[in-house]
Amino acid sequence: MWQFNQESMKYGFVRVAAAVPDVHIADCNYNIKQIENLLHEACAKQVQFVVFPELSVTGYTCMDLFSQQTLLINAEKCLLELVKRTAGLNIIAAVGAPLRVGNRLINAAIVFGNGEIYGVVPKIHLPNYKEFQELRWFSSGADVPVNECSIGTKKVPFGNNLLFCYKEVKIGVELCEDLWVPVPPSSLLAMRGANIILNLSASNESIGKHTYLRQLISQQSARCIAGYVYASAGFGESSTDLVFAGNGIIAENGNILSESPRFSMKEQLVISEIDIENLQSDRLRTTSFMRMSADLLKNQAIEIPVNTYSLGQLDENKFTLNRPIQPYPFIPSGKELIGRCEEILQIQVSGLAKRVIHTHSQTAVIGISGGLDSTLALLVTVMAFDALQLPRKQIIGITMPGFGTTGRTYNNAVSLIKSLGVTLKEISIKEACLQHFQDIGHDQEKHDVTYENSQARERTQILMDVANQENGLVIGTGDLSELALGWATYNGDHMSMYGVNGSIPKTLVKYLVNWVAENKMDENSRKTLMDIINTPISPELIPADEQGNIRQKTEDLVGPYELHDFYLYHFIRFGMSPSKIYFLARKAFAGKYDNETIRKWLRTFIRRFFQQQFKRSCLPDGPKVGSISLSPRGDWRMPSDAMSTMWLEEIDGLPNT
Repeated sequence: MWQFNQESMKYGFVRVAAAVPDVHIADCNYNIKQIENLLHEACAKQVQFVVFPELSVTGYTCMDLFSQQTLLINAEKCLLELVKRTAGLNIIAAVGAPLRVGNRLINAAIVFGNGEIYGVVPKIHLPNYKEFQELRWFSSGADVPVNECSIGTKKVPFGNNLLFCYKEVKIGVELCEDLWVPVPPSSLLAMRGANIILNLSASNESIGKHTYLRQLISQQSARCIAGYVYASAGFGESSTDLVFAGNGIIAENGNILSESPRFSMKEQLVISEIDIENLQSDRLRTTSFMRMSADLLKNQAIEIPVNTYSLGQLDENKFTLNRPIQPYPFIPSGKELIGRCEEILQIQVSGLAKRVIHTHSQTAVIGISGGLDSTLALLVTVMAFDALQLPRKQIIGITMPGFGTTGRTYNNAVSLIKSLGVTLKEISIKEACLQHFQDIGHDQEKHDVTYENSQARERTQILMDVANQENGLVIGTGDLSELALGWATYNGDHMSMYGVNGSIPKTLVKYLVNWVAENKMDENSRKTLMDIINTPISPELIPADEQGNIRQKTEDLVGPYELHDFYLYHFIRFGMSPSKIYFLARKAFAGKYDNETIRKWLRTFIRRFFQQQFKRSCLPDGPKVGSISLSPRGDWRMPSDAMSTMWLEEIDGLPNT
């Protein structure tokens, strides 16, 4: 069983860098000085692995000078000098240089550190079209039938199946064009175990090419479920016919973590961290990742141990991340948020429309409280009926005032139902609940769980019975965050005939409502929706205060939803331990929540998540919209009586400072 070694890296993070030095064409002595300077800088910033551009020792654009013995001899000599001069640095580097291997000249990546060359990886796919003519000077590494080569007086491993290994980190290397072919070497390296790919490149700039390159790097890191560190030639390369912009890009499993500014006339050092733990978690659960590996892998990987320092040995309080930690992982920023909201709503609408058609429902029945969740469900239903060209009057919005209903939420519920042209029904639950309290012998002044849950179940009974009367479908309103915490009454608001919000986290709901308000609604509806967005989250099951304001605020009882959504994302998406979630939350919410608050609500999340699984084991149908779902028929299957002991013990041992 794979087990992460906490002593090797702090919470699985490996610090990597893409370096773009200033180069002089065919001036090897100058070039290795620039590389050496960047290595010192990277080492001072605690980088463990750094990659330089293709042919960085000589410069990529030497052209027919690659046929000159003076250049080739000095390239090898300067490479050895670079290895010697950086022997005292705790860092592993990959640089590019032309190497003579037998009767062939190879475009090579040389991996070295601590005064030792660990191995040489040849470029396999040599471009020889349009502006490229590498076959004029170089041979493909695939045509070289050796597994070692000589550099100076020493023989070192040679091949495109080398893995450079440090603890749980396995580094694979490919060069430029290797990434652009249908089956890149990195795909095979990843199947052999590589979790970080270094790419030494010299890709020139042309209109539109950079966008495609970013997509290529992002997608390859996703296909390989790996980190991808890309360094391409920059200022200093010949501009006779081409321009090189100096791209340093670091990606992880489909996400660009960091990148350099383009067209800089200065050297670049782009630094971030790759999360090996998360990558390994994804590989383990993606059972198709290694399928067909026996047919694809013609030779085994050669694992070469390398030595570098351990971030895990640093003082935790001194360990900081360069990579961003988003406090709201479900909410993208800028234009991406607009597109995300539209796509989510289309998924919800499509799912509901199919269910309405399949069940031959004549109506849809929704309990409207004036809160965010029921508002979103109503908006989705309206959009689905519009798409099906069904009259909105066939949607029945039922407001069911209870003991805790405030004037603000009641008025918003009624106003929204009317402005949307939906059929309004008002059915008070007070008398029915009082009769129920009398029937079971419960003191109506005792505001306990029985008092609260009786109201929720009465409302659900009304919805179900009206749906039966009207040949309708009860639309569920509960969201993903409530399901994670079990913040729903079993067989009350927990139940419906189709739950459109079941995959929507609480922190995202208001953005979806706001998108509909801004893009789909008339002025009256928009005004009501904006007030609903600004209303405190509450189940309104406890009477209001003397001023008629909401007394029962959910986040006062179970904690801030922004914290719970953060915990939920990392706990489910990556299977993270509480200690790692705590570490990331402290960075993400620094200055907003103190450590004790973060730890307190993390404990609440874990405790409730385990205790409330029985509610998730019998959820109604509903569409999955994102990477996280708790449906028992899909993403999350868990025994209802699993113990949380180990997780809670880990939380109890977390530091407050």
